[in-house]
Amino acid sequence: MKGCIRRSAETADGISHFSFLISHYLDKHGFEALCPKAVLFDMDGVLYDSMPNHAVAWQRSMAKFGINMTAHDAYATEGARGVDTIREMVYRQQGREITEQEAQLMYDEKTHLFHEMPTPSVMDGIPELMSQIAADGLQVGVVTGSGQRPLINRLLRDFGQYLDEQHIVTAYDVKRGKPNPDPYLMGLQKMGGLEPWQALVVENAPLGVHAGVAARILTIAVNTGPLPDEILMHEGADVIFSKMTGLSAAWPQLAQAFKNQNF
Repeated sequence: MKGCIRRSAETADGISHFSFLISHYLDKHGFEALCPKAVLFDMDGVLYDSMPNHAVAWQRSMAKFGINMTAHDAYATEGARGVDTIREMVYRQQGREITEQEAQLMYDEKTHLFHEMPTPSVMDGIPELMSQIAADGLQVGVVTGSGQRPLINRLLRDFGQYLDEQHIVTAYDVKRGKPNPDPYLMGLQKMGGLEPWQALVVENAPLGVHAGVAARILTIAVNTGPLPDEILMHEGADVIFSKMTGLSAAWPQLAQAFKNQNF
């Protein structure tokens, strides 16, 4: 995507909706320009309609260890490293601290149940969105709290024309997962050492939105789950769409906001 959008002295009445949102982002972080070279996608609930399966797998697996995990808990903690979620739930409900190794054994049970469930579909709107992003000359990366090899392999099968393994950040690439900025900062590094103002984040979950914002990357939230928009707004999302097809349909206007303003 050629061109940047720089901070504008104009008022909201004088610029497009997306240009206004971008100007607000630049003001918030003190950047002079937004020059996107990459889009960093979360995986579950963004690229795949997989969160209903994850919610069931979480509830059933944790029940085996005496942990009450609700569907709301699954959506609210989505994007974090699974072992971190488990350690927090055990501490909260059982008052004990467990090692990462013990949490990994519990997470393995969750993974086993998830892979016994029907394969989730690619999220509606993603193929069209990926095609538009590539046509505009941007790189595609994935930043996920998962580290499961079958899921990584599926990413490469489904999106191999846009994505390679060097541009995927997993739970094993960072010590601190979402909501910390580390996964998205690692994503910037894997995309060629980009600055925050050279990328966009597409997320669907509160922890992921928080991580993208903490990394100072313009963060687009797509609310594909049951949580209210207000939760994503509270975490600092720069713009919110109600579904992925909405973002795909709006991409030409969003891209134009980068191309047609040269302040």
